[in-house]
Order: sequence, then C-alpha cells, then structure tokens
Amino acid sequence: MAAIEVIGLLKCYGDLRAVDGVTLSVEEGEFFGILGPNGAGKTTLLELVEGLRRPDGGTIRLFGESPWPRQPQLLPRMGVQLQASAFFERLTAREQIRTFAALYGFGPGRADEWLERVGLTDKADTRTEDLSGGQSQRLSIACALVHDPDVVFLDEPTASLDPQARRNLWDLLSSLNQSGRTVVLTTHHMDEAETLCDRVGIMDRGRLLELDSPRALVRGLDAPVRIRVVPDGLDVGDAAGLRGVDEAVLEDTSLVLTTRRPAEVLTQLAAADRLDGLQVQAATLEDVFLDLTGREYRA
Repeated sequence: MAAIEVIGLLKCYGDLRAVDGVTLSVEEGEFFGILGPNGAGKTTLLELVEGLRRPDGGTIRLFGESPWPRQPQLLPRMGVQLQASAFFERLTAREQIRTFAALYGFGPGRADEWLERVGLTDKADTRTEDLSGGQSQRLSIACALVHDPDVVFLDEPTASLDPQARRNLWDLLSSLNQSGRTVVLTTHHMDEAETLCDRVGIMDRGRLLELDSPRALVRGLDAPVRIRVVPDGLDVGDAAGLRGVDEAVLEDTSLVLTTRRPAEVLTQLAAADRLDGLQVQAATLEDVFLDLTGREYRA
C-alpha cells in the first residue's frame, strides 16, 4: 500500500511554478529521497504533502487521506523536521522535547530516551538558544520522532552535522526504516541518498526529472569508468592502445584510462603487472544529478 500518493501536484507563486505537475508514490516502509539543486521545489513539495501549504492543483493522499485542509487524525502519524529549527523560547533541551512528547500524550521518559538517542543527554539543561547549529538540528530530529510516527519527513536533516554525528544519524534513520516506518528526506549529500534511500526522485525547476533506485539511475547513465594507475614505464600512447580504452591522459603523477569495458582493461593491466596505485572510479549518483541538472551555480 502507498503511504503517499501525489498526482499532478501544482504550487505557484505568481509566475513561478515551484512544484510543476509532480506525480509520485511512496510505499509504506520505504526510504525515499528527494534530490535537487537550490530552488528545485523540494521543500515546497514536502510542505504540500505534510499539509503545511495548500496545493493549487493536483491531488495528495497521505495514508489514503488528503492532508489539506489539516486533518487532526493524520497529525500523530507524521513526524516533521523542518529545514530551519524553531523552538519554544527560554526552554532547555529537556523541557523542549518533553513538551513535544506531552503534546502527543507521551511521558518524560520517552523524551529523555530520545535525547540520549541523538546524543544530547549532556546538553539536557542547556537552553535551546545556546545550542550549536548541529545540536539544534539533532534536537529538532528528536522532537520529530518522539511520538513514534508512521511517516517521518526530514528536510536536509544532516546539513549542520559533523561527519561523526552525520553517520550516527544515518544509523538511527536506518533503524527507524527497518522497524517499518516510512522515511522521506531531502538532502544535498549524494552519498547519503545512495546509502539510505530505496528510491530517489531528482527535481529541478519544480519538475520531477527521474525517479528510481540510486543503483538503477547510475546504471542508466552509462558513464565511462576511470582507471587510475602509476605510469611506471607505461606511456600514454601504449595505454591508449590497450583494448577497450577510450582515452588515456596523464593527471599529475597518475595515468588515467577512460573505458566502458573496465574488466577487459584491468585484465590487460594485470597481465602486464601494471596495477601499482590502482584506483577504479565508476559513476555515482552525483554524476547522475549533474547530468540531469547541470553544473551552473544556483542561488
């Protein structure tokens, strides 16, 4: 059964179509990612599905019901972490999350458990305005999860986190998904999407450009593989003459071979004992993203 169904969704601001005819579905228990450059419409799409904005056209179904106008029976089933954290003023981290838990009928024990799960026990008595950006982000995520929702919406959840906290959050989100919850997130980190998501949708200028698993999207790009070795007597001309090599160039102290037949090229290099410094770089989700959305700077 689909947890989320979106058909022909439209949201306009004047002449700007922030979401332009998007159609997609997210299955219950799926980990779904929405990718796109700044201004692509990712956050607006989430806010429409969450019932925070009224669509100008199309339909949305969240567990079979329309989230707009706001449906009180849907609210306990959703956990929402917004791009910008907004907390009650002058509350400590413990008071903040206990307040969120109480709004949904949960006691302080559940709140304290989530403080521990996001690594904020030592900051429990710190006022929210005195938390660092990364600590505020983790508290925001804990507040979105404290009431045990069926579907979790996370808008760039690791944007302010250091690498260690980011990886710890990956483990937490994976465990949530494995327990049957539906997770929908936006992110600018392609490695995050590749690691966590069952499927991703890539948006640009309000439109959904592609939707599939990360592996399928990379496979569909049909990009060449780059093989990097130490030259060690193998010149560019000899390397270019190997079967399956499309191009051979020197980059700094390495010889880089471009090919769509990597197994054949590697076999020849191994036979000639030319594997020193070997690195094989295949296409990634980032290559797919750039191929679809371009490389120009976005505001």
